[in-house]
Amino acid sequence: MQDDLLVVGFDLETRREVHVSQRPPEQWKRLGYGGTGQLVCFYCFHGFEAPAGTRVPLVVRGRLGGKVRRHFAHPPGQAPVGGHSPETVWHITTKHLLAAWARSRPGVDRVRLEQWTQDRDRRADVEVLLKDGTKVALEAQRKLMTDDGWRARHRDYARQGVVDVWFWRPRVHFPHVVLDEGLPVWFYSVSKREAATSLGQAHAREHQWWKAPDLSLFGLHHPPCALDELERVTMPLDALGLGAGGAVLPQYLHQRLLESQREAQQEATRRKDSEARHARAVRESQERAARAPAPVPLPPVPAGSLRCEVCNRPLAPELAKARRHILC
Repeated sequence: MQDDLLVVGFDLETRREVHVSQRPPEQWKRLGYGGTGQLVCFYCFHGFEAPAGTRVPLVVRGRLGGKVRRHFAHPPGQAPVGGHSPETVWHITTKHLLAAWARSRPGVDRVRLEQWTQDRDRRADVEVLLKDGTKVALEAQRKLMTDDGWRARHRDYARQGVVDVWFWRPRVHFPHVVLDEGLPVWFYSVSKREAATSLGQAHAREHQWWKAPDLSLFGLHHPPCALDELERVTMPLDALGLGAGGAVLPQYLHQRLLESQREAQQEATRRKDSEARHARAVRESQERAARAPAPVPLPPVPAGSLRCEVCNRPLAPELAKARRHILC
């Protein structure tokens, strides 16, 4: 599976992580196995499935546009038994791809890997500084976190004014408290080179729904609410923007949300206008009644002079207004 391919190595001379896309294959060959040997396996050197400090010079495999994309590999017989953990490989690869994506976005001033927050409480996989001064932490999360564990990290970032954006490994369950906090959930597939997120389906239009403070919830919306029915959408990572609020949906999806929400907003406007017209009519009726002169009392009718207009028999005073017997 191409998610397991090694695309990140370690340069012993610069003491930095490197990505296979940063140089042509010929240069990597001169630095890896059979060359200077300074390009080694990042995972072996950092103690993943091998003793920390293990130096395994890498070879380059694959080709641009080929069936198998370009990647690093161990020389024959020098890989750890069973290879490196797919979760770890995904995490390191995604971290580098997120950094490259962030560098390509307009409005980005600086991108750095593995940076501590100012109070050294949290270390972001990728720290991004926007030109407007906003700090963004991009997190590549390879496994499930507890609600409390995620909430603690999120609130530490928020307390320091850092916008945290989380990209989860495909098929990994995410804590639904993310949606409770009003954040979108993003996934990233290395093999497909696609990001994915979920849209919230329109909420049911129940009792006086048009008075809700946020009418966008009655159309497709993003991020979704915690109990929403979800619609999953995918897109190339490069289609996403990056702004002061985090990752930004591509324009075609943003337009789709607006069109879905427009009908609900128009219906709510009609309902509110109808209510306003009714309230105005009631108020005007009450005002007219208040301005009307008091009715002049009718003079008393002499007893015995009241007659039913149907049968002409005597009529009781109580029926004077009706001018007829009840059964006539």
